[in-house]
Amino acid sequence: MPQLTRRGFIASAACLALSPRPGLAATHSLTATTRVLDINGRAATVLGLVDAQGRPGLTLDPGARFAVDLTNALDMETLIHWHGQIPPNAQDGVPGMPAPLLRPGETRSYDFAARPGTHWMHAHIPAQEVGLLAAPLIVREATDRQEVTLFLHDFSFTPAEEVLATITGGMAMAGHDMGAMDMEGMGHDMSKMGGMAMDLNDFDFDAYLANDRTLDDPQVVTVDPDAEVLLRIVNAGSATVFWIDTGALTATVLAVDGEKVQPLTGTRFGLAMGQRLDLGLNIPRGAHPILALREGAVERTGIILATPGAKVAKVAPTGDLTPGWSDLTQESALRALVPLTPRPATQTPMVMLGGQMMPYRWTLDGAVWGDHKPLRATSGQRVEVMFHNMSMMSHPMHLHGHKFQVVDTGAGRFAGALRDTVLVPPMGMVTVALDAGEAASWMLHCHHMAHLATGMMTEFIVS
Repeated sequence: MPQLTRRGFIASAACLALSPRPGLAATHSLTATTRVLDINGRAATVLGLVDAQGRPGLTLDPGARFAVDLTNALDMETLIHWHGQIPPNAQDGVPGMPAPLLRPGETRSYDFAARPGTHWMHAHIPAQEVGLLAAPLIVREATDRQEVTLFLHDFSFTPAEEVLATITGGMAMAGHDMGAMDMEGMGHDMSKMGGMAMDLNDFDFDAYLANDRTLDDPQVVTVDPDAEVLLRIVNAGSATVFWIDTGALTATVLAVDGEKVQPLTGTRFGLAMGQRLDLGLNIPRGAHPILALREGAVERTGIILATPGAKVAKVAPTGDLTPGWSDLTQESALRALVPLTPRPATQTPMVMLGGQMMPYRWTLDGAVWGDHKPLRATSGQRVEVMFHNMSMMSHPMHLHGHKFQVVDTGAGRFAGALRDTVLVPPMGMVTVALDAGEAASWMLHCHHMAHLATGMMTEFIVS
């Protein structure tokens, strides 16, 4: 009789935990499927996650559980990660950690306590996320504000696998190393930082989307004059940092990554891949563009908030050159509304972020996935992780299964925002504190899809 290994036992338990609930209908259903979008007058078939009414994403009422049946209607295997939620590890949505991929035609049930806030969901397979297999996941709280969601993505008519192959020089495709890539025509945008070249963009996408549309035909959302609007913004881009520009409207940051912060006002806010931003806005009469500006470039996208009868003017899809995110000013200004209880850390690992453009290879502690060096902790321990970026690209670092607090950005300790994704700029250092959760292996990785595809991920193993 063959022996059951620990990995086999965990995988078997995960299959049992994720099997459909006999006789119990889920409150909500989601389907991974294909959709057809109109991108600047051209039809594009993309992937998507839709609810029972065919709408992208899922919105839960206050206090509702995350009780969902997920069906794979694609002709390929997939698995969905509930980004910002903290489900049991078996329901986290990383292939093989420990749950298997969802086969075509298969339905799997999920049920866990939902965390309120602005979150999202996406395939944890880089090519599928590049192909727009992503959608908002909003868990509402009681409010009298009108709520508007702004879901951002980058899009290419080129098939997603080819986009990744172009960026990586083929290294992401089935593990083949096709050597150094030709950077001409790649759209990489170089800025100067301390005499060194900082690379901001790996690829020029064909369009930048706001709620599946471009500024050629933007969504116009009707809002009441002088009303308070809660604007929920998700950067689901696969390789694009955006700056959110509210124009003439002064906005108040209310939450980041679904976690409340002390109010911070402004008109321009950075938003890295995987991050979310809740803004409070008072809307006067008229039409008000809310724009997302591509970092280090002139392209932009967005939506229009308009009061009834307002004249909506055309907004050009390009504007002035947007500066790069070269410091941690915004992150250093954020403060958690309810910070972690201070206590000494018993684990203080440093994670070195590295890599280069030629050949295209991105690492954590000098290693790629498969040769990675896991971080380790015991459930309940206070852990402080210092991310030290020694590369010339920024890296949005995302930890599954936990929320962490930013406590240092290089200028002294502070009670910063609670997050699940933090941007570490070129040559920058960010320290985050967290309490180790469920005993399991949790993914820690860069949320730039080409960096993830070339192995920039490791495990946070809690025992």
